[in-house]
Order: sequence, then structure tokens, then C-alpha cells
Amino acid sequence: MFKKSLSHTGTFFLAVLSLLPLSILYIMADTAYLLIYYVFGYRRKVVRENLVNVFPEKTLDEIIRIEKKYYRYLSALIFEVIKMSNISAEEINKRFVFKNKEQVNEYLKNGESVLVCSAHYGNWEWGTMGIGLNFATADHYPIYKPLSNLIFDKWFRRIRSKFGNKLIPMRQTLRAIQASKDIPSIFSFGNDQSPSKNELHHWQTFLNQPAYIQLGIEKIAKRTNRPIFYFRISVIKRGHYEVDCVPLCLNPKDTQDYEITRLHTEFLEGIIKNEPAYWLWSHRRWKHKPAEAISSINTIKEEQMQQFA
Repeated sequence: MFKKSLSHTGTFFLAVLSLLPLSILYIMADTAYLLIYYVFGYRRKVVRENLVNVFPEKTLDEIIRIEKKYYRYLSALIFEVIKMSNISAEEINKRFVFKNKEQVNEYLKNGESVLVCSAHYGNWEWGTMGIGLNFATADHYPIYKPLSNLIFDKWFRRIRSKFGNKLIPMRQTLRAIQASKDIPSIFSFGNDQSPSKNELHHWQTFLNQPAYIQLGIEKIAKRTNRPIFYFRISVIKRGHYEVDCVPLCLNPKDTQDYEITRLHTEFLEGIIKNEPAYWLWSHRRWKHKPAEAISSINTIKEEQMQQFA
């Protein structure tokens, strides 16, 4: 009962906080950065380990610069997400600009549906809102993983559903696709999360490490032959973003097994390596490692050690 009351108080506080202008929220974000990074050290060990493993060629000073830039951005992102509860369509359109929409719109105007691949990079939450606003001729179904706290999950679903978005829990994706098959639609996937334990089927190298990759978008694309676009988010400056609608695979049925998965994984890898600070480094992306990959890594390490024996 106490936990439930605390959750209701928390969502009420966030709703009140969202009434403040972004200029004030960004001042609060700067203070939050100092607390999160220097005082509480929120997941600093996880972030540092991820960065070192991904960028073994970088010096410690370079790693720390990326780390600090990441935490500064993460602090601003938290308050941008809070602002979603009270942000207007005009504000989203001003701050989240979509480029190269023509090809996506052509499919939708012809009564066809498309799949969108993205990641936890930049402000993906505002991006979800932006899709609903910029492609209003189609129903937009963001695929999401429900939160364990039901009260906060309800609050997030409400603010994420603004501007026409129809959120679909991951396990209901196929049912939603079947139900909407006769109308033009956009199903968007964030494909950089670790699969659940019962979905650890396919792994490949991602950012210099073996990683299990979700196969959901590939399975759906090959079954429906819906074209896939990667919505690449770029951070222009604080609170301002651009999204480039990049065609990733227009004929999924013609692809080999795991080809689509390799395409979107390598595409994201290039984005992260180019500007690493805007990816979600505090996420434990590599917590599950394939046994055969670990064995291979250990063998390589042994061979390297023998060279110096």
C-alpha cells in the first residue's frame, strides 16, 4: 500500500514538474548531472566498463571525456522525458525535425505499411512522439517493454500515447500486426535491448563484443515483406534533434537469414562510434554472453599470451 501511494505521489510530482519551461528544467538538469556523476556515481562502473570494452584503442582521458559528456546528456534527457507530460505538438515539431520523409510517405499513400528500426540513442522518446505527428496518415505502433511498476507504466503509456501513438507491448506485436494488416501503419522497434533469457537465439559481434541480438524486426519483415527504414537521430544542440529516414531494407523476403539483423546492428554501431555520448551506456547490454563466444575469446587471449611467453 505504501509503495502504491509513493508511486502515485511520484507521478503527480513529475506531472507538476513538467509544467516548468524547458529552460528551467535544463538548469535543474545541470545540477542533477553533478549529483548523478560526482556524488552518487550512478552506474559509473557499468558505463566505464562498457566504454573501455567498446573502445580499447582510446586512452583513459578520452574514455572519461565521453563518460562525462554521456552523463551530462543523460541528465538533460531525464528532464526532457519529464517534459513530455506537458509538451505541445508545436514544441515537438520545432525541436524534432524529420528529413527525407518522402519515401516513407510514398509507401503509406499507396496503402502500404512500413517498419521502423531505431535505438536508445538521443531522445528516442521525443522521436516516438515525432513519428505520430509527422506521419499522421498512418497509425503508429511503437513496440515497448512494459515497466514492472504498474502505476509508472500507466503514466508512461499515457504520455507516450500523445499525438496518436498506439503503444503495443512486445509480446502482442504479431497480434497487432494482424489486426492492422488492412490499413497503412508504422511499427517502430528499438532493437538495441538485450533479449529476454528465453530469446537468446542469435548472437554476433556488436561494438567489439559478442552480443545476443533481438530477431523480432527481421522475423516480422520477412513474414510481411514490409520495407524497413532506420530513423537515425542526430543531436544538433541541447533540446534540438534531426531524424534522417534512411531506407535499410526495402525487400526483406529477398534477404538471407540474419542479414537484416546484421544490417541494423552495423548501422547502429556506426552511429555510436561516430558520436558515442548519446547512446544509453548505463544499460547492461552485454550481461548475457554466448558460451561459444566466451570460449573463443579465452582461446584468443591464451594465444596472445603465448606470444609473449
